[in-house]
Amino acid sequence: MMPYLQAKYGNASSLHSFGREAAEALEKGRETIADRLNSEPAGVIFTSGGTESNNLALKGVAFANRGRGKHIVTTKIEHSSVLNPCRWLEEQGFEVTYLGVDQHGIVDASAVEDAIRDDTILVSVGHANNEIGTIQELEEIGKITGERGVCFHTDACQSFTKCRLDAKRYNLDLVTVNAHKIHGPKGVGALVVAAGTKLTPLAHGGGQESGIRGGTENVAGIVGFAKAVEMTSERDIKHMQALRDKLINGTVGGIEGVRLNGHPVMRLCNNANFSFHGIEGEALLLRLDAKGVACSTGSACSSRSLEPSHVLAALGLKPEDSHGSLRMTLGVGNTGDDIDYAVEALVDEVAKLREISPVRR
Repeated sequence: MMPYLQAKYGNASSLHSFGREAAEALEKGRETIADRLNSEPAGVIFTSGGTESNNLALKGVAFANRGRGKHIVTTKIEHSSVLNPCRWLEEQGFEVTYLGVDQHGIVDASAVEDAIRDDTILVSVGHANNEIGTIQELEEIGKITGERGVCFHTDACQSFTKCRLDAKRYNLDLVTVNAHKIHGPKGVGALVVAAGTKLTPLAHGGGQESGIRGGTENVAGIVGFAKAVEMTSERDIKHMQALRDKLINGTVGGIEGVRLNGHPVMRLCNNANFSFHGIEGEALLLRLDAKGVACSTGSACSSRSLEPSHVLAALGLKPEDSHGSLRMTLGVGNTGDDIDYAVEALVDEVAKLREISPVRR
């Protein structure tokens, strides 16, 4: 990224040599991201991140297609950057169906099919949940939306490069991705749009990004995003998966009254979400933080909220169990020693908190 923050500082919309140099880097970034998703480079629309991309997908499709219908289908466990735009669209006269999930967080494809109406214009189902790590079967849903002629969007911020995602095979019309979930820079993402998808822009400006997202592009951020994609390998995935399994086995095997939230097999390679009976997740988080173990309660984007996780509630957890939950995620830089230390800290701090907890099992 550094050359594009220093010497190669041109605006990609400019015609001089500095601008052309920046534009070339921009197009290489599109190609890198499109190649990983098996999509077309022309459809990669760069944004400020996952939240903007999700808003552009939902609102853009809704307003571009409102003459055909006003019904949207999504799930109860989506990220807030999907659920909140859906609620806003309801205030604008659209109708939204929020589908439930099973105890592992899986949405039934047949439920999606049953929810689609003649006036349905969009189905939005996240590829992998940000809290519990559950991975959805998008290919089956994509067959249904394709047959019914309904636009299909997925929020793939958590799964991008971590598990297979084929936009063409899964019949995806819109895919949200971002950089910071794969060790790239914060504040940059993309909405990958299939050819022929109708989309109303949210930001009107100088016609950048094929006229879909006005505003000068963050060239350095996009270069960093593309480099992060290039650096992610199958070896990294297997490394994180082995550490994830070690963390899960050490925690569930070493502590009584622990529940693993999410699907036991169909889950992200770097995600573990636990509920600890009889203690508060916030208290455990702070005690672990004091030992250098960083984790979160529920979604990191809303970790300051005292409300129980809407995702865990959708799984059927009681509020007290939701409040006793902890999300732990891994990165490629973590080691087996890190996991040993984290599990030891968990065992120690859970025992101490239960000693002073008013809740008895």
